[in-house]
Amino acid sequence: MFDRDKVLLGITPTGWTNDDMPLIGDRTSFEQVVSEMALAGFQGCSVGHNFPTDPDVLRAALELRGLRVSEPWTSTYFTVEEMGEQTVANFKQSMAFIKQMGGTDVVVAELGHAVHQQPIALWANKPIFSDVQWEELTEGLHQLGTIATNEGMRLCYHHHLGTGVQTRQEVDRLMASTDPELVHLLFDTGHLYASGDDPLDMARAYADRIKHVHLKDIRDDVLQESRRLGRSFLDSMRAGFFTVPGDGAIDFKPILQTLADHGFAGWLMVEAEQDPSKANPLLYAMKARAYLRDIAAL
Repeated sequence: MFDRDKVLLGITPTGWTNDDMPLIGDRTSFEQVVSEMALAGFQGCSVGHNFPTDPDVLRAALELRGLRVSEPWTSTYFTVEEMGEQTVANFKQSMAFIKQMGGTDVVVAELGHAVHQQPIALWANKPIFSDVQWEELTEGLHQLGTIATNEGMRLCYHHHLGTGVQTRQEVDRLMASTDPELVHLLFDTGHLYASGDDPLDMARAYADRIKHVHLKDIRDDVLQESRRLGRSFLDSMRAGFFTVPGDGAIDFKPILQTLADHGFAGWLMVEAEQDPSKANPLLYAMKARAYLRDIAAL
């Protein structure tokens, strides 16, 4: 299906610990997290809040386990007045880090006015950007994309629940208004499904622009309950609406086949923000690994 020389399979630490809720999994050490990632059979990971900040220390710990870093996350705030300069500075710092770690992708998401970290109803309160805000976002992403491209790196935009780029319609607008040579798409199956949209349809529409993937599944019964009860993003996560591929409502085989047919090259990242006291992280990592091996020979 995929050219295994061009595709890397990783996992995020969000099944073990959570950057939005640091108390979740707070007793789990960095060493346990990365050891279990390697034990489950993954090649890399994104960076969590309890990871070493010294690149040399981090690299040594990961290389010991046969792992590498897939991406750093950078929050952008182009739709917030006077936050542009700080956003650019943060992006440059993230880019320097991933370059030092041997990676190529810098993941960004616009968190101006975002509600996913707030204790309020997620779907009812997500921001809707004005035309002016869309222009600010587009100009800012082009600036970052130019910086990345000039350094041989890739900016990958992450559409995200609780933000102004959440739904398929909003992703369409972002893709239509940005230069495909400067702004690539991070495709997150779970965030799109939870927005009420079809991940397979979007994979088909943007396969040539997708350069980074988060493979997240959804427990549909918990999703519908969360929407009905007006839960926040964090409460929905604690209730278990996210899970690993193969454990929820999304059929990943045609999605992955679509990406493979278009020559996808880059990171496929398993991601499931779960409460480790309810969902054993190693068990779920191994479930995801076995599922992807079965449906995609990964």
